[in-house]
Amino acid sequence: MSRYKVTVVGAGMVGGTLAQRLAERGYADVVLVDIVEGLPQGKALDIAEAAPVCGYDSAVIGSNGYEESAGSHVVVITSGVARKPGMSRDDLLKTNAGIVREVTEQVRRTSPDAILIVVSNPLDAMVTLAHRVSGFPKQRVVGMAGVLDTARYRTFIARELGVSVEDVHGFVLGGHGDQMVPLPRYTTVAGIPLAQLMAPERIEAIVERTRQGGGEIVSLLKTGSAYYAPSASVVAMVDAILLDKKRVLPCAALLEGEYGIDGIFVGVPCVLGAGGVERIIEVGLTEEERKALHASADAVRELWEATARA
Repeated sequence: MSRYKVTVVGAGMVGGTLAQRLAERGYADVVLVDIVEGLPQGKALDIAEAAPVCGYDSAVIGSNGYEESAGSHVVVITSGVARKPGMSRDDLLKTNAGIVREVTEQVRRTSPDAILIVVSNPLDAMVTLAHRVSGFPKQRVVGMAGVLDTARYRTFIARELGVSVEDVHGFVLGGHGDQMVPLPRYTTVAGIPLAQLMAPERIEAIVERTRQGGGEIVSLLKTGSAYYAPSASVVAMVDAILLDKKRVLPCAALLEGEYGIDGIFVGVPCVLGAGGVERIIEVGLTEEERKALHASADAVRELWEATARA
């Protein structure tokens, strides 16, 4: 059986690291696309030359166009300008909207049956834009944010309690921004509710650190933004789709009345499988949690309306 084909658009730090991680999985050939001459070709060749050492046979191709990407099963859009210190996700809006619009038009032309995963920021607005431009069914367009935000949340909890990250389970709802909604009430450590293990003020501190997680890394790096955890988060989603794992992962999906929200992409628990977003899971929320989620959704809608005008 031939391998799947996955295209990664954008050969920056997230895209290049993602191409490496996907090649190492061994189940997909990878096409790395970027407008910068030589950049995707050089990174692709470097990843290909690691294959004999790491033991994978995935083909990795770099390109400045989209013809090599034709017929991709999954296309991941990472392209766009990275955040700089002091820059909000909203500041990225106009530039990245133009890039995502152009990329999506190319994907629609060359890989009309692909499942589209959007990583570009501001995430929730960019995935909404990609859905509108592509004309793809809502199941085949999804945003990567919740997996990353949840990974950060789980990391902070595990470190605080001195336990394995594998035993910490939880998820984050809402937009990929300062108003995201981590849910301590649904967070457990090996099945034990978090509230039984940690004081309320420590939980609140971790929730706040999670909300600022991307900015914390930007301020430390000074010349870029996170890419190891974001690329790993995309791989979890690609695994779920191409291997039809039916993983329940928090992703930005198009809501049409779920949680009382309509017409925008917002982070919610989704069942990811071969069909893309196969199901949205609605969990019961307290009045306070629902208000926080709706406030986050309102911020996403405002951002989307600004994008539509851009």
